[in-house]
Amino acid sequence: MLPVLVVLTTIELGSGIVLDTFEGTLLRYPTLLVLVPVTIGMAGNLGSILAARLSTALHLGLLSFDAADDRLLGNAVATIALAVTVFPAVGVGAWLLQTLLGGSELAALTVVAVALASGVVLAALAVAVTTITTYAAYRFELDPDDVVIPIVTNVCDVLGVLVLFGAVRVLV
Repeated sequence: MLPVLVVLTTIELGSGIVLDTFEGTLLRYPTLLVLVPVTIGMAGNLGSILAARLSTALHLGLLSFDAADDRLLGNAVATIALAVTVFPAVGVGAWLLQTLLGGSELAALTVVAVALASGVVLAALAVAVTTITTYAAYRFELDPDDVVIPIVTNVCDVLGVLVLFGAVRVLV
């Protein structure tokens, strides 16, 4: 696990560097600053939930990595559906919090759109990363319970920053 942890630490440093490049945008729109930790955390949570479900199905011998596998497809759809329901609430919460603390500089609809767009893209990426990582663990005869969740969480942290600021560039 040590090599994996070293690589993951390096990836996390990259996330911090990317976040630092958007400091000006965050200072100009503090509501987006509220979205950063929540978006990153939710992306990791979605990936972790999916990783645990896939790992359990793999251990029980119920998972095949076939595109027609109902468990794989059902869990992927459930992950994206969860993102569609949770991320708009995150956007509303961020907007309300910023409004209570000093007024929001962005319209509520804009904040919700940024949260929803980044959430759906992150969920799709989390599904891809989790599926690939679980398959790799299976192929290398590693226990997915040990390696998949740390990898997915760290990769989703970086992707969370990138996708959030991609959505900000497009929608704000």
